[in-house]
Amino acid sequence: MAQADQMYKILHCIQNDKNDEPTNYKRLNKMNEFTLGVEEEFMVIDPVSRELKSHEQKIVDSAQKIHEDQVKAEMHQAVVEVGTHICHNTDEARKEVGKLRGTVAQLAGDIGLRIGAAGTHPFSHWQHQLITDHPRYFEIVDELQEAARSNLIFGLHVHVGIQSRDMAIHIANQVRYFLPHVYALSTNSPFWEGRNTGYKSFRTKVFDKFPRTGIPDYFSSIEEYDNYIKLLVKTNCIDNAKKIWWDIRVHPFFETIEFRICDCPMLIDETMTFVALFQALCAKLYKLRLQNMSFINYNRALINENKWRAARYGIDGKMIDFGKEMEVNTRGLILELLDFIDDVVDDLGCREDLQYVHKILEHGTGADRQLAVYAQNNNFADVVDYITSQTLKGI
Repeated sequence: MAQADQMYKILHCIQNDKNDEPTNYKRLNKMNEFTLGVEEEFMVIDPVSRELKSHEQKIVDSAQKIHEDQVKAEMHQAVVEVGTHICHNTDEARKEVGKLRGTVAQLAGDIGLRIGAAGTHPFSHWQHQLITDHPRYFEIVDELQEAARSNLIFGLHVHVGIQSRDMAIHIANQVRYFLPHVYALSTNSPFWEGRNTGYKSFRTKVFDKFPRTGIPDYFSSIEEYDNYIKLLVKTNCIDNAKKIWWDIRVHPFFETIEFRICDCPMLIDETMTFVALFQALCAKLYKLRLQNMSFINYNRALINENKWRAARYGIDGKMIDFGKEMEVNTRGLILELLDFIDDVVDDLGCREDLQYVHKILEHGTGADRQLAVYAQNNNFADVVDYITSQTLKGI
């Protein structure tokens, strides 16, 4: 067992029954397949002005003839969302992610537009963007007002299949600790309305204006979680559980845990790295549970300290190691995370996807690369061109 894995067990895990036999992971994998679903939100861009541009739902209408319901409209008309089918492993997911990016890029090109993958557009202003003509979006805008109209951001959502809702809430509680680690790797939104924000990910700062966002609280059981939802519905806070917009949630309709913290990645390789990390984390925590072991459930306020550091500094700052009660280089914590999940990676078949973590650590996140392009000429058009070119890399 890797040294870091031993450290995590000593510092963070408790064993409830020492007489239990260790669980063989191949048997574990048959009990829960950890299926995957990947959703990406893309910018639609005018290639001349480089501004965000309404596609008047033409991309969606054309794509639905090819991929049925896999390409959808979003609240703003300059956004297009894609989602894979249920995938059994990262290889299947990679093929679907590439296929969907290729389709929407081609359809955008057919009407003289481009697509781009980043958490925010470098300089377009939300005031100039149209809201999609749909009752659901009008309802959200009517309730949330400027917080909704200004929510011109682009994210990655990853679903990991967990058949038992009791197990899903258990894993969702524990995996919260690791969300800032993956988030730091995904930072890809340093600019907002033509300004360098000083953050590696400003997207979540924009989204924080919505209610029911961020790191969720700990729930002692799936019944406590369900009662929370019922109370919100009963008191007219929400009409359904999809208006819970946390960084991670037990999905209200699918047998999945949905990770929602990441900026939309520029590269397909980056998307698949984060998909693999989330899948492996779920599998590792599942395995520990079957061995009567648990990762410590940390307080939301503590985890938020690391989330803020990830948003501000990406991979080049420090986070808190709560086991050691000290600051540690974020890069070091990410490497320890890789060691922690190492014993489930081969059975999942995602080791190659996870190797790309080292390339991100070497070459920087999407935010680092955007900032480097801007520094060359102080030209936001160059940044947009870089984003749109990288979005199609590997297709």
